[in-house]
Amino acid sequence: MRKFRTLDEFEEEYLRKHPEEIDDYLTEIFQEYAEDNDSGALLASLRVVARVRGISEIAEQTGMTRRGLQKALSSNGNPRLENVNSIMKALGYSLTPQKIMPPAAE
Repeated sequence: MRKFRTLDEFEEEYLRKHPEEIDDYLTEIFQEYAEDNDSGALLASLRVVARVRGISEIAEQTGMTRRGLQKALSSNGNPRLENVNSIMKALGYSLTPQKIMPPAAE
């Protein structure tokens, strides 16, 4: 039986070939999360970036086990905010608020 590649695999391959695009990728996934609150999609995208950067290295920097990091970023993961913050720091980013414009009055 033929095994089909997943979207995550395509994204990972692309980001490995184009690491300069990771900044824009992370910005986009957090903007999408702010709009739709789809934590599963956010975690899947963070998992892709962590694999590109190295799961073992990220786990070590966050003080998590490799398995714990993988579990936190799994589709069933429910990481605490401090875990997400630690992961982002290990990736070289910070979680900072960004002012959004209120919807225009009609």
